[in-house]
Amino acid sequence: MIELQHLTVGYGEQAVLSDINQTLDAGQLICLLGSNGVGKSTILRTLAGFLPPLAGKVLIEGRDLPSLSLSERSKVVSVVLTERVEVPYMKVFDLVGMGRSPYTGFFGTLTKEDKDIVDEAIDMVGISSLAKRTIDTLSDGERQKALLAKALAQQTPIILLDEPTAFLDFHAKASTLRLMLRLAHETNKTILLSTHDVGMALRLSDLLWIVQDGLISKGTTASLTENGVLKDFLQGEEAFL
Repeated sequence: MIELQHLTVGYGEQAVLSDINQTLDAGQLICLLGSNGVGKSTILRTLAGFLPPLAGKVLIEGRDLPSLSLSERSKVVSVVLTERVEVPYMKVFDLVGMGRSPYTGFFGTLTKEDKDIVDEAIDMVGISSLAKRTIDTLSDGERQKALLAKALAQQTPIILLDEPTAFLDFHAKASTLRLMLRLAHETNKTILLSTHDVGMALRLSDLLWIVQDGLISKGTTASLTENGVLKDFLQGEEAFL
């Protein structure tokens, strides 16, 4: 579980969002929605430990995130960023195997147990037939699944993704979100992702975080529709309609 207590996020001394009080439970897919520049990536990078909180606390399973060592943090939070992976000649199995680095020691040698975990992660996202393919030969959708498998192989209770469907076509976007919804339920992980695919997020998530006017509203599609938050958000986001 993630608990945010009076959290302020931003860069340097410049706050982007202030006094955030939210919780995220295990076994849920949560989609983070908002216009460009409202602080979605800043929130994710703070929850990942890449940016320090300007104020308040980020508690991961009751532990204060900034107090964790890099090794400890890598065993509770895995991150998939927007940037496309361009690694010539690296095979899918080897990329996913990098998710085991918090456990393999200095030389990064995979044990049989590590390899079994990698195989299982690849199978969970449905790309076992691609395990020996090189990353540069994959479609964008296949590449995104390989990165998700890497996060699964890291065996963290929390997975954060920044715009994971950004480079995908319509069918790949829907397939990726359905996959993450299923994985959140089957593995009891907390999966939080930012996205501009509002329509799909409304249909394929357990909860929404809507960032607007310096505030975060959390709820299901039904509850946010009922209280008018979703209507206000969509009226301000005409580009998505």
